[in-house]
Amino acid sequence: MGEKLLITNCRLFDAASDKQTVCILIEDGVITQIGDIEADAGCDILDAQGRIVAPGFIDVHIQGAGGADILDGTPEALKTIAQTCARFGTTSFLATTVFKVNGENEHIALAAEYVNRDLGGANLVGIHLEGPFISANKRGMIQPECVCPPSVQILDEILDVTGGQLKVMTIAPELAGSLEIIRSLVDSNIVASFAHSEANYEQTLEGLAAGISHVTHLFNAMSPIHHRCPGPLVAIFENEKVTAQLIADGVHIHPSVLRMAFEILGPNRIVLITDGMQAMGKPDGKYIYNGVEYESKNGAARYKDGTLIGTALGLSELVKRLMTFTNCSLDVAIKTVTENPARLLGIEDRKGSIAVGKDGDLVLLDDDLSVHATIVGGRVVFGK
Repeated sequence: MGEKLLITNCRLFDAASDKQTVCILIEDGVITQIGDIEADAGCDILDAQGRIVAPGFIDVHIQGAGGADILDGTPEALKTIAQTCARFGTTSFLATTVFKVNGENEHIALAAEYVNRDLGGANLVGIHLEGPFISANKRGMIQPECVCPPSVQILDEILDVTGGQLKVMTIAPELAGSLEIIRSLVDSNIVASFAHSEANYEQTLEGLAAGISHVTHLFNAMSPIHHRCPGPLVAIFENEKVTAQLIADGVHIHPSVLRMAFEILGPNRIVLITDGMQAMGKPDGKYIYNGVEYESKNGAARYKDGTLIGTALGLSELVKRLMTFTNCSLDVAIKTVTENPARLLGIEDRKGSIAVGKDGDLVLLDDDLSVHATIVGGRVVFGK
């Protein structure tokens, strides 16, 4: 007999009536029934006690958590990140990291090896590389040895070390040779994402035409809007097929600008991310990223020179901030961390919504939207 988990007395996050409760049955990791369900022998029962149930959150941009980083290159680090993610409702994530040109990249090979393996928390579903084909002047926290001109040979090395698990690559379209790389990524079913770029409006349009369909941490590491020089942001806003990552911490993007972007993009084009660092789930203090010290304070991570490099906030915390800053409804906020990233990654047939046949990845939320329990494949991996 396979594993069965029956979640009782839960309120669907998008239900018309917030007082109506349902049951959800997960068998062998897959949702098999939703509604009024009787428990049978051999079925574990989790009483939600009227709490909100939502699809498990998906973070397509996280570099570290719980004091660990993808760059550590150890199974223990991946497990720490996965388990810390689960504390904040995340059930799937992309290991976001950098490629060291002419260097050692065992951390990438290891991440590829652990895709879809049990890490005791959130499920690692692929790799997101920031670079190396990005602007040296817009590299932000990315170190110089992780940046180089576009090269088909280097791309081949990247595809080899990622072992078919590269899902997203951040790239600057203005660089000579980038458009060819973008087309190759698209042909390989890898999402080409715009950022760490000095591209102007016209160069951004060329990148979009070549196949860029996503934007990494919108507004950050790219040129701003000017009324006579629109820059990349206007090109991105104009293209309704392009989705964009937002960091809703109120620091990476001022709340007023966040509201503007939310209104322009609409609920279907926004993918909320953490851009999380080792400091996620840890107290304020000093940490090391890629050999350089940074400080985590009040949820923001910065180098000594003030360069903003990521957050120390979990996805559930950012969902709350998105609702506060934009006044959007819970179901819309949840969509930006479930349905939208699942569609971006092409896994919407399995994840991102609560339906029969979908993976049993769920999160139970208290009324203050803090995470009460996180379920991955029908297994409780975090509980208060």
